[in-house]
Amino acid sequence: MTDPTVMSAVALSAAIARGELSCEAVMGAYLARIERHNPRLNALVSLRDPDALLNEARDRDRELAAGRRSGWLHGLPVAVKDLSEVRGVRCTYGSPLHADFVPDFDDIQVERMRAAGAIFIGKTNTPEWGFGSHSYNPVFGVTRNPHDTTRSAGGSSGGAAAALAARLVPVADGSDMMGSLRNPAAFNNVVGFRPSFGRVPGLPGKDAYLNQLATLGPMGRTIPDVVALLNTQSGFDRRDPMSMETAPVVLSERFDPRGLKVGWLGDYGGYLTFEPGMMETCRTSLSVFERMGCAVTDVLPDFDMASLWWAWTTLRGFFTAGSLRDHFENPADRALLKPEIHFEIRNGLKVSADDVYRASAIRTAWYREMLRLFERFDALVLPTAQVFPFDAEIPWPRDIAGRHMDTYHRWMEVVIGPSMAGLPVAAMPAGFGPGGLPAGIQIIGAPRADERVLNIAYAYERATDFLSQMPALD
Repeated sequence: MTDPTVMSAVALSAAIARGELSCEAVMGAYLARIERHNPRLNALVSLRDPDALLNEARDRDRELAAGRRSGWLHGLPVAVKDLSEVRGVRCTYGSPLHADFVPDFDDIQVERMRAAGAIFIGKTNTPEWGFGSHSYNPVFGVTRNPHDTTRSAGGSSGGAAAALAARLVPVADGSDMMGSLRNPAAFNNVVGFRPSFGRVPGLPGKDAYLNQLATLGPMGRTIPDVVALLNTQSGFDRRDPMSMETAPVVLSERFDPRGLKVGWLGDYGGYLTFEPGMMETCRTSLSVFERMGCAVTDVLPDFDMASLWWAWTTLRGFFTAGSLRDHFENPADRALLKPEIHFEIRNGLKVSADDVYRASAIRTAWYREMLRLFERFDALVLPTAQVFPFDAEIPWPRDIAGRHMDTYHRWMEVVIGPSMAGLPVAAMPAGFGPGGLPAGIQIIGAPRADERVLNIAYAYERATDFLSQMPALD
């Protein structure tokens, strides 16, 4: 019998529905793999009792025997990113301030996954409060990359990406403000999708109408798995005033990429610095689009990219200061916040109303420049990260190719463009660099063109064998 952990989530769901695999057998296979590999990786945290999970799986089997199936996730083991709440499962946000918090409610996307039949086995590790693209925190420690356990799994959805790559879960949720779905996908050779803003609702904080930089989204080992979870997560919920009604995304085997115009943004004309080998690896992946029949052209936005970085850091600091100021002003709490959060809050407290307005104006101008480019191109492509997975023992890369990184997140500046424009982005593998570590590209779609960009990404997936190259853990 095929090992359930090597099957795609969609295939696994179909096998359970047909009675070829029991939910109990699937749960048992995943629990055995978690026991074998998670201690080295630390991708999954707050794991529930295995006996309780097996009993839940047997309950799902009894429901199937009685002709009841909740949805496509029926009986599938799922671990939720530790920035979202799952009823009855510890939620720490990676912070010692919430090390013992057990919510009595589900986040909206968790409600939807539960209704579709998911069995929640625990959480996926994340950086403290999601800050930084390296998944370590004082509650659970460091998540390691399955392709090389001395390296970072990225973040903030690093635990989710590492768990997918190691086949500890069939599909995973994540979230993305500054590449938190995309960077870990690249580091772990899996797929992440940042949807258009508003497609996936979440339980918003006090700034529900203002903060439009972050979004929830799906991760997986294939585009069909990602689409299946996206369709579960998506749709209007009145608790999130920025959410919108959406039709399900449909993948078409008949989608024809021939003739599509793809714009390669590269390093923005030398503006960004990349680790040696990264740009070459990502550029090589462009040949995949050419084999698909696409026309690939280098393109340079007519924009001051330094001003976009200023606008990004201004808005990010402003929102951080607003959301975490109470903790910062409490000396006992402040001592439990990592230095990078101190940096964000201190910068944010200096931001004036005029700064926010000017940052918003820059963001609007950038959006209009993207609209101009999408008059010429069907998709834009960028590298997903400026470095290969780095040493897991350091907090973040201080230098790239001799250039000093002046902030804790400057090394991942490549991801801010789509975030600032609210565009849909599929993070796809681009192969492996000279040292054998994964690299990735961002396939960026026009506003609200989620279905189109996912169909382009699906064609790209079928034209490569990148996703079949799993880490050699066994």
